[in-house]
Amino acid sequence: MNAQQLIDTSTALVADHKGLLAMDESNPTCNKRFAMLGIPPTVEARRAYRELIVTTPGLAQSISGAILYDETIRQQTKDGIPLVKVLTDAGIIPGIKVDTGAKEMADRPHEKITEGLDGLRDRLAEYSQMGARFAKWRAVTTIGDGIPSRGCIEANAQALARYAALCQEGGFVPIVEPEVLMNGDHTLERCSEVTEKVLRAVFDQLYIQRVMIEAIILKPNMVAPGLDCPEQKAVEEVADATMRCLLRAVPAAVPAIAFLSGGQSAQLASARLNAMNVRFKSRMPWALAFSFARAIQQPALEIWQGKVANVKMAQQALVHRAECDRAARRGEYTTAMETN
Repeated sequence: MNAQQLIDTSTALVADHKGLLAMDESNPTCNKRFAMLGIPPTVEARRAYRELIVTTPGLAQSISGAILYDETIRQQTKDGIPLVKVLTDAGIIPGIKVDTGAKEMADRPHEKITEGLDGLRDRLAEYSQMGARFAKWRAVTTIGDGIPSRGCIEANAQALARYAALCQEGGFVPIVEPEVLMNGDHTLERCSEVTEKVLRAVFDQLYIQRVMIEAIILKPNMVAPGLDCPEQKAVEEVADATMRCLLRAVPAAVPAIAFLSGGQSAQLASARLNAMNVRFKSRMPWALAFSFARAIQQPALEIWQGKVANVKMAQQALVHRAECDRAARRGEYTTAMETN
């Protein structure tokens, strides 16, 4: 492990108010989103869509790194250029999702454990040869009646820590993603309680596994009411609750926090990130960035609809959303940006 190289990469991933683009949807998830828009769920359609993303002019002005899926990292443009090379040439650092998905836990209804540790060292070595420099592992926690259990929280925390240790051993910056899902009718207060508990468990395990905290990026959820909660909160209330939770649970040595969007609308994700950077700018020990998927991609996908004639307009929408999120990192996002 080259410690300085890892630290340099983690710094580069959030430099100059940029953020990460998560384009690591699994094939079934990508196909599901295509189907909702009438796009054929084929290998070629997925390849064409990913080419649309990575060849977007000006994307690197707001995006520092892109998280890829196993299929994506092996794909090429229609002209035969590897997508990884297109990203690298544009100044965007390639990353890779390495978990194999969340599966039902034994004898724990409605709780899941993320798998993928078996063979991970060898897979990381292969991805390194392909040009990837950072990786991602997502663990999910559901809030519900009597859950999450301690067993679920600790099992996922340990898996995240073992993944992170293997990443750093192999020269990868680990994106540590402990997501508390927005599904459900839980309150903001309940989300805060569970998120803090999850984060504390994760960092306990990271220390146990001797992970270098200075060379990770944390990718958490924002603290917000469940999607079905009758009492939704203002942007400022979500920002305050999220920051209170993070300041309590995340060590100052962590270089950056890059939020997931988790089903939020594109505009809401930008507004909440902006509020945090405005209201807590002088109190944050870490950079506060973004690692959005749908909150950046969805407007472009809806414009594209699988049609070559729509590529340019879709790319413009993609750049616009990335620019909005970069502005949110600076605390300069306004709703007026949505109508320009």
